[in-house]
Parts: sequence; C-alpha cells; structure tokens
Amino acid sequence: MTDRFDHASRVHEYARVTLSAIRLFNGTAALFAPAALVRRLRVDPEANPAALYALRMFGIRTVLIGAQLLLPNSELRAHSLRVAPVIHVLDAAAAMIAGAQGQLPRRAATTAALISTVNTFLAVVAQTRKVEEACSPEKPWNIVRWMSARSAPRGLAQD
Repeated sequence: MTDRFDHASRVHEYARVTLSAIRLFNGTAALFAPAALVRRLRVDPEANPAALYALRMFGIRTVLIGAQLLLPNSELRAHSLRVAPVIHVLDAAAAMIAGAQGQLPRRAATTAALISTVNTFLAVVAQTRKVEEACSPEKPWNIVRWMSARSAPRGLAQD
C-alpha cells in the first residue's frame, strides 16, 4: 500500500516539475524572443508590434508562475497549484476564442489551446498529491485535518 502512495507522490511531483519546466520555457521564450513566437503564430511582428509587448507581458507572468512551483515554501507551491488549473483553462479558452474570431490563425490557436490543455491536466495531477497524502492509511488522522482546513475560513486552519 505504501508503494502505491510513493508512486502517486512521484507522479504528482513529476507533473509539478514538468508544468514548471513548460512554463519557464514558454515564458522565457516569450520574454526574450517574442518575435520568433509571433512568427510561429503566423503573425507579422512588423505589422503587429503590440503583439511583441503582449507576449513579453505573458512571458513575465509565465516565468513567475513557473518559478513558484519550484519554491521551497510548500504553502506558496500549494497556492500556485490551486490557481494553476484556472489560469490554464482561461488560457485555453482565450486561444480558442482568438481562433474562432479570426484573431489568430486556427492552427496557431489550436496549438496554443492544446498546450494550455496539457498544462491544465498537469496542474490537476500535480495538486492532487495533498488529497492522497491525507488519505494515507499510515496517517488516517490527516484526512480529518485536510478536510477541516478546506472548510475553515482562511487563516484559521493549519495544513
């Protein structure tokens, strides 16, 4: 039984680190090579210079949220994992809307939506580690603590 939880914990950690690596790679590329990314989206950076600024802003945000997943502070990592699915679902939705409205070529919009969907999946897999730890048969009292922390007002419960 312990092996199952060890394996599950490794899967969640791999998902967290993989999500961080994707965020850091894409964010760094957007920050330092926005013109190359704009061209990959089949947008002319000369005709659309505002796209370079928007990608740099995206890059800064993406690098920061990617780095949060590698911080030693488990509370900050946990917070980052809690908000990650929302961020990536909204990114996927924005890409699909941009494709549907002709703001991005369909192929570029589909690629961006697919990347964000993979990120959403990784974020969900990474954050479920706490639930499995709470349900560990070696620590049955954790589930009560975990559940009470989720239902208590912010600042009153301790994880």
